[in-house]
Amino acid sequence: MRKTRPAHGVERNLFVRAYGPAGKSPALVWIHGLGESGLCFEKIVGHPRLKPLRHLVPDLPGYGRSAWPENPMTLDAVTEHVALWLSERGEVPVVLVGHSMGGYVGQILAENHPKLLAAFVNVEGNISGDDCTVSAQAAAQALDAFVSDGFDKILDSVYRAGASDPALRGACASLRLCDPRTFHLHARELVRASREETLAPRLAHLRMPALFIAGQPGGAAKRSLDMLAEAHVRTVAIGPSGHWPFIDQSDLFADALREFLGRTGSEAGL
Repeated sequence: MRKTRPAHGVERNLFVRAYGPAGKSPALVWIHGLGESGLCFEKIVGHPRLKPLRHLVPDLPGYGRSAWPENPMTLDAVTEHVALWLSERGEVPVVLVGHSMGGYVGQILAENHPKLLAAFVNVEGNISGDDCTVSAQAAAQALDAFVSDGFDKILDSVYRAGASDPALRGACASLRLCDPRTFHLHARELVRASREETLAPRLAHLRMPALFIAGQPGGAAKRSLDMLAEAHVRTVAIGPSGHWPFIDQSDLFADALREFLGRTGSEAGL
């Protein structure tokens, strides 16, 4: 698959990659996960079934090529920052695709700023405490200990696992650019929100079309899938896959996304 070359620049202190044709067509906005950056979406936005669409891919504050804030921003503050960026851009309602932590950010954005979103796709976002693996490891440590040693241990673990997992190889590259203080704060917030176990019913009650995409068997926890089913959230399982189904099974992921966009086309404008 030929690599798509993005336009890029800094907008409201966010490093933003823009793919696809310019113009007024609604954009797909891709929000990355904990420790990650927009680079993780490079392959999927260039997929033949998605390439004709317009894509905006920011690095969140403290991640990737975006600046590290002097003081780490809470996830609520990050969400408001993204909302302001979209509003200042003058974007018509977008389709937001959030992966992992990006799924949580996307859900808060959908709840607080529903007019900004035409549809929401939550990819492997946190639902229950069983989804918290690396985030729980970080959250269990004091900030000073994590910054001095814990973050490097996570980086080393991801590096070694990346020898046999392409998704983790990409994650390792982004992780090297991440602010450890931001990582620690966001890990703690994700663990707390996940253990409250309110995210599945809240996802079901959003005011726009929503879809949860799970990687299986190595992705979303059984507890989370059961909660999504109980809340009647539209869910698609893609496999065999881990936590990054858009990397592990890009064809199946692109098909699932296009099918969702086609079904909600009148609302999403795609």
